[in-house]
Amino acid sequence: MDMIHVRAVSPPDLTDEVVALLAGDPGVLNLVVQSGAARNPDGDAIACDVLTGAANEVLRALRALSVDRRGSIVIEPVDIAFSGRAAEVRARAFGPLSHSPVWEQVEARIRAQGTYAPSFYLYLVIAGMIGAVGIVTNSQILIVAAMVVGPEYGAIVSIALGIDQGDRHRIRQGLVALVAGFLLAVAVTYLFSVLIRAFDLQSRAFNAGLRPVSNLINTPNFFSVAVAALAGIVGIVSLTEARTSALLGVFISVTTIPAAADISVSVAFGSWSEAWGSLVQLLLNIVVLIVVGTAALRCQREIWRRVGLRRGRAEGS
Repeated sequence: MDMIHVRAVSPPDLTDEVVALLAGDPGVLNLVVQSGAARNPDGDAIACDVLTGAANEVLRALRALSVDRRGSIVIEPVDIAFSGRAAEVRARAFGPLSHSPVWEQVEARIRAQGTYAPSFYLYLVIAGMIGAVGIVTNSQILIVAAMVVGPEYGAIVSIALGIDQGDRHRIRQGLVALVAGFLLAVAVTYLFSVLIRAFDLQSRAFNAGLRPVSNLINTPNFFSVAVAALAGIVGIVSLTEARTSALLGVFISVTTIPAAADISVSVAFGSWSEAWGSLVQLLLNIVVLIVVGTAALRCQREIWRRVGLRRGRAEGS
């Protein structure tokens, strides 16, 4: 069922206006009001279910009334609902708009990924080291594992959201995290690669110059741009639709962690041209993902805005 559950605490002087707003929207169902029932913040407890086709307008209206600042608003996804009325209203009033993203939820998901706890840097370092083992052993499986472990896409999409919203702090915070994180990952992975070389632990094929995994990473070309662009589009769409399986595919498609690992391995083994190619690959992927992510966010907003306008014109006629 395309529906969210909204719990709000309303100051008593706003409650009548909030209830009138919710009761007057056909997309709001199961409205419950409990006067004076809420504590911390104190106020009236209001709960309702909102069809996703109406969710963006309802949430925007609640925030315009300052319910989020003077009280609170909590949004929860509804996985299963049995409601004949909900199905009837959705089919009659919303049509394609019933599948629109709830932008408050989308942005909350992106903001959650754009947090840079110490574990963010730890994951980057570990992913880089796994990638280094994959390169010196020519193991594509380990390269895929490194891609999955790497958390950098969260920072990339957070920067895209910052550009979309003109949030300079979010952009700066994401860029600093990426630069610091990758520098740390490259440095630690370089020391790890030096250790591998010192104890002659690399594969014989790697020693003999047979490096198919490394060569794939350190030779950026048209396909590098194409894959990064497609991954950027799928990443944003999967975040708006909360499709974790598609998002996992994005992690596996992006050549950022492997490129950082290959920089370290190439420098440790004195392969300077390969290190340069990997650096170009890393920067190319990050820039393309940010640009495409920003464009995809804006395009989706515009598409759903037009769907909403079309619905409004249809209702007016």
